[in-house]
Amino acid sequence: MDYVNYNLDNGLKLKLYTSMLKPRMIEEKMLILLRQGKISKWFSGIGQEAISVGVAMAMDPEEYMLPMHRNLGVFTTRNIPLHRLFSQWQGKANGFTNGRDRSFHFGTQEYKIVGMISHLGPQLGVADGIALADVLHKRKRVTAVFTGEGATSEGDFHEALNIAAVWELPVLFCVENNGYGLSTPTDEQFRCEHIADKGVGYGMESHIIDGNNILEVYTKIDALCKDMREKPRPVLVEFKTFRMRGHEEASGTKYVPQELLEQWAAKDPLDNYVRYLRMENLLSEEQEATLKKEISQEIDDNLKVAFAESEIIPDTDKEVKNVYQEMLYEPVEPGSIMKNIRLVDAISDGLRQSMDKHDDLVLLGQDIAEYGGVFKITAGFVEAYGKARVRNTPICESAIVSTAMGLSINGMKALMEMQFADFASSGFNPIVNYLAKSYYRWGEKADVVIRMPCGGGVAAGPFHSQTNEAWFTKIPGLKVVYPAFPYDAKGLLATAINDPNPVLFFEHKALYRSIYQNVPTEYYTLPLGKASLLKKGEDISIVSYGAGVHWAMETLDKNKDIQADLIDLRSLQPLDIEAIFTSVKKTGKLIILQEDSLFGGIASDISALVVENCFEYLDAPIKRVASLETPIPFAKNLEDNYLSKSRFEDALMALLAY
Repeated sequence: MDYVNYNLDNGLKLKLYTSMLKPRMIEEKMLILLRQGKISKWFSGIGQEAISVGVAMAMDPEEYMLPMHRNLGVFTTRNIPLHRLFSQWQGKANGFTNGRDRSFHFGTQEYKIVGMISHLGPQLGVADGIALADVLHKRKRVTAVFTGEGATSEGDFHEALNIAAVWELPVLFCVENNGYGLSTPTDEQFRCEHIADKGVGYGMESHIIDGNNILEVYTKIDALCKDMREKPRPVLVEFKTFRMRGHEEASGTKYVPQELLEQWAAKDPLDNYVRYLRMENLLSEEQEATLKKEISQEIDDNLKVAFAESEIIPDTDKEVKNVYQEMLYEPVEPGSIMKNIRLVDAISDGLRQSMDKHDDLVLLGQDIAEYGGVFKITAGFVEAYGKARVRNTPICESAIVSTAMGLSINGMKALMEMQFADFASSGFNPIVNYLAKSYYRWGEKADVVIRMPCGGGVAAGPFHSQTNEAWFTKIPGLKVVYPAFPYDAKGLLATAINDPNPVLFFEHKALYRSIYQNVPTEYYTLPLGKASLLKKGEDISIVSYGAGVHWAMETLDKNKDIQADLIDLRSLQPLDIEAIFTSVKKTGKLIILQEDSLFGGIASDISALVVENCFEYLDAPIKRVASLETPIPFAKNLEDNYLSKSRFEDALMALLAY
């Protein structure tokens, strides 16, 4: 292994050695503790230390790093106290997740580390967002994100590289090619000769580095980072290395040929580097023994601290409370000047006023810049706010959701327009697994709003007509808003943008240009989780949201003799269930109207909650009215038959007659 042709001072060479030695010794101790049952799982990075350490030492302390579970050297090089790492691995409160997530699945703003999730791919897009925030603030910084060769098969990898290339983001994509994705060898993952070859397809600079040579890793990454800070651009680096132990310890390495293990054992980054330091008279056996003794003592001392810590005592109230960051709602009362506008205009006005209020708010979406979006909600925004803040995106929903999360992590606000709510299926993973869970896991907000144009009645067929709010209402950590009127839409959108939690903001396409209302011209807010009582009556309680509210109003206008409470939920998570309870206790009858198909919809949960809490007040069975259990058809007569609107009046009359 060539260590000769690197012009580094001797002090740095020794620092690189001690920085590799510490994670190696920690790992060796953890393997003992694993066999003793004192930790539950371990993902070994033995043999790959040069990559983590070399990259981390080339980075500035204020630059973000997004490591994987074989990058212990990143955490130790960033000087995270060992007792906190040990507590984290034991699921104790002094770790970084309060026992809510395992091993390296955590982040810490203090040390500028953003940990992985098991789905691997999203963190690549998160790195894009972090880097974008640095670019927008004109900070000369690099963001380094790690992944393995197996994860390069994921769509998120390709989406993230594409975004970084198109936007010239200073992201260092570090791919550790260690031979196997769990047990699947590289020749069953891809057909190109090198992973670095993939950068060519994105017009991206790429390099291959010997991941077992600490001097090569550090020297080349240091040079790249210095250049990327001055000339922002993404760079793909493939580190050739090998995983010497199992994917995790329980899986073993029986699938690896013995001769291959022996071949790579001879390339061990620590053993070979020690021999080089010996030859250069930079490290004596006595010095090595002293260093090992000091590190061993540090490990033992910190283990004592972690072992002395009590096990977490579950606190249910705390667990539930910590799903969302506390939202300090600041009411802004509407002004007296009104204008009669459509739903689409109210959303556009509200968004424009939030852009004025929040200089750090960035809009992301397909065709939202010069074109103004497919529904023209952002028409004129580029002229007002510039392309830096109103950004057309490639067609890659998943990585754009992740990019929005990265903007949030790096101190900005993000609003993404999902061109149609149906397309959220392409971004589902980062929504439900990254945005929704980050605050609960490690206290990191997801200051992201995703606008969701949705709904039928516009003859758009199965893939442009879904009202898919139920995909998200059951996910702890997400908020779901679904206004029916221009006044509500404008005020609720302002609050959603102010909220540090992730909000999915549903906008019914059929209402965009058909519903008018007098709306205050100035900025104002409305609280989330507060239903609106549109009509009062003693006969029955009608609960709906979105287009269903208007269908219910049409039915009541046709049947003037029905005296009903009509409740517009406005937001589904948080849900104003108390407003429903209050109404049902008065009327004794409840009908719930939703546009979504029946099974698993919000109407089912409302029905269950009312039965559990108001059963003695009911004078009749609760009735749910929903669309057919089919995809949404295209032809108008089929769509009319599909929608719950066609069945609501009959169901209402039947329940009244019960």
